Amino acid sequence: MDLLHSASQVSTVRFICPNPSLTCMRRRFFPVRSSLPFPNQKAKYHRELEAAVDIVQRACRLCVDVKSSLFSAGGRILEKNDQTPVTVADFGVQALVSLGNVLDPIDGTKGFLKGNEALYVVGLAFIVEGEIVLGVMGCPNWQEDVPCKSNAEDKGSETILSSSGIIMVAHVGCGTWMKRLAVMMGRSAKLPEYWTRCLVDKCQLVHKARFCIPESQTWASMPLSASLNERNDASSTGDREILLLSTCCGSLCKYLMVASGKASVFILRVRSQTLVKAWDHAVGIICVHEAGGKVTDWRGSELDFAADQVERRIIFPSGGVLVTNGNIHSQIMDMISSVSTIN
Repeated sequence: MDLLHSASQVSTVRFICPNPSLTCMRRRFFPVRSSLPFPNQKAKYHRELEAAVDIVQRACRLCVDVKSSLFSAGGRILEKNDQTPVTVADFGVQALVSLGNVLDPIDGTKGFLKGNEALYVVGLAFIVEGEIVLGVMGCPNWQEDVPCKSNAEDKGSETILSSSGIIMVAHVGCGTWMKRLAVMMGRSAKLPEYWTRCLVDKCQLVHKARFCIPESQTWASMPLSASLNERNDASSTGDREILLLSTCCGSLCKYLMVASGKASVFILRVRSQTLVKAWDHAVGIICVHEAGGKVTDWRGSELDFAADQVERRIIFPSGGVLVTNGNIHSQIMDMISSVSTIN
């Protein structure tokens, strides 16, 4: 397996906890059954992508097994002699992704320790000369309805499978796709695996958008709060209010939500002296881009993954990071620039 040779790489494991009660919005689905969701000849890095999918699925399986061994039937964490959950999962995933040279195995440890309700993401991105060319995210506990044809010969027949776990892939120029996470379907599962196309939502008005922000930040700290108030109830938002989705633990969840159409915007404020790690964003960026969205800093510049010439682990967004469906990106940029001084 020659994944990540002769180029810089970014790999990550992200533990996250979005609101499991969020309902999946109906999107345009295009089921495809194959090892990859698009012809190999269209994907320059198809071999690397196939390897990345295999690595992420194995890492998800490992994380699930480690996590299940740490909790009792009552959901309480078991005592482990000097073998913390972080250490066990870190080393295991690090071994699986040993071909990468940038790895931050666990993010959102508090979410990981919440038991079965906590969601987490395993993510791997491949960067060539500063360009993200592919990405894979696996979320074992993601509650997502994935359409699947019940019979390959039965044209037009489609069943919605309630999935606990998905894998999302993106390749430059080939779109963003997802399917049920194979390792979560049971070791002897015979159900066919179909890829479905992921598209960002179509929201064109800022006050109609669904927003995500970091758990460590408040809406009041965002420049948009000068003109828009936040609400947590979608049924009661007004013209001067936005819907703020309740999520926790990690950035990659928010990227996944935007790429899958569950959220319209993820906005992150970068404070002075804060180091922004490449692995918090790389795989999410290509998944959002290939799903039709847009990612920039608060000045409107793309995030530069070649800026850290020494290790390529740090990125330097001005003001913060803005992730949107693309339709309302310029509107939000204008709102930010009108009320915020960006360093």
